Amino acid sequence: MRRRPVHYIGGVAAILVTLVVFIVPFAFIVINALKDQREAADRSFNLPTTWHFWDNLVEVLSTRDYMLVTAFINSIILTVASVTLLVILGAMVGFVLQRRPSRWTKLVDFLVLAGLIIPPAVVPTIWVLQGLDLFKTLHGLILIEVAYGLSFSVLLFRAFIATVPHELDEAAIIDGAGPLRLFFGIVLPLLRPVVVTLIVTQSVAIFNDFTNPLYYLPGNKNVTLQLTLFNFQSQFNTSYNLLFMNILLITIPPLLVYVFFNRQIVAGLTSGAVKG
Repeated sequence: MRRRPVHYIGGVAAILVTLVVFIVPFAFIVINALKDQREAADRSFNLPTTWHFWDNLVEVLSTRDYMLVTAFINSIILTVASVTLLVILGAMVGFVLQRRPSRWTKLVDFLVLAGLIIPPAVVPTIWVLQGLDLFKTLHGLILIEVAYGLSFSVLLFRAFIATVPHELDEAAIIDGAGPLRLFFGIVLPLLRPVVVTLIVTQSVAIFNDFTNPLYYLPGNKNVTLQLTLFNFQSQFNTSYNLLFMNILLITIPPLLVYVFFNRQIVAGLTSGAVKG
């Protein structure tokens, strides 16, 4: 009975920390996105004297020939294509490593771990992309995102596949299932919890990626959402009201994903742990 006040205080403290870390910055963005340029330059928590939500929204959307709309489309294409490849390739590699061990397994395990530990080399990667005529192209950046996220995907799928009984594979093979039918018809549907978890986490990470498009996708033709933040900053002047409105617009989609798929994320992480 004496421990209850301690747990209560700990829960309250966790809520307060969450408010400070997440809610306060988001409120700061919203408040300054509603101000005019003069008031937003102060970057304070004071409410605006006049509300400029619609004016700021229209100006942000129409800046540089509706670049934000183009960037939103490019970011969706980048995210959907990259996550699709990560799910398919990560599940396949994880299945082979877990179910078909060979003399190459340890080497592949080392390479997978190296992909998580070794930082990416930007300049050599640019040279490779230029040699393949993929630099400054959207499909080249898709391959970069897949390469950077594949190690995490393989580890996640491999850990979950280890909880799937081997008897299912044997029964499918006895029934005449080939390798592709075994994987796509039997194993992959059982991986739904971890697939949802990977889709949500990687989608938010790729959608919010700033550095990779900055390095590997320069120029305005294939601009992504995060790079549109430069539209309202210059060496001598920054329109903070438009900058914060832009930040607000590109923050809402990942926020909605986490709100609506929070249960699926938790289910995907805990179901593998329970089965293990």
